[in-house]
Amino acid sequence: MSAGGAFGGNRGLSPVPPEKGVFPLDHMHLCDLDKKEYLSCLKTSGHQSEKCRLFSKKYLECRMEKNLMAKQDMSELGFVKESNLEASGEKVTERIGN
Repeated sequence: MSAGGAFGGNRGLSPVPPEKGVFPLDHMHLCDLDKKEYLSCLKTSGHQSEKCRLFSKKYLECRMEKNLMAKQDMSELGFVKESNLEASGEKVTERIGN
């Protein structure tokens, strides 16, 4: 048997978690309403996530407020606010702050 441990794993080396993508599950169901609204939107829109961005944003904000994920500026997560300029009629995209 090798000195690496059971199933060939290295003993003594601690695993390093990924920087993003892993966060605590919502065992206390603190953001269930936001999650259900988002999933319902996905279902009714034929799983076109672009149409459900508002619900996605609300869900992520809830998770950040309840410390279920690291707090981060919404613009860093890809959320932008579109507004129309009345004077020029141009469509402008501006970043949303937290």
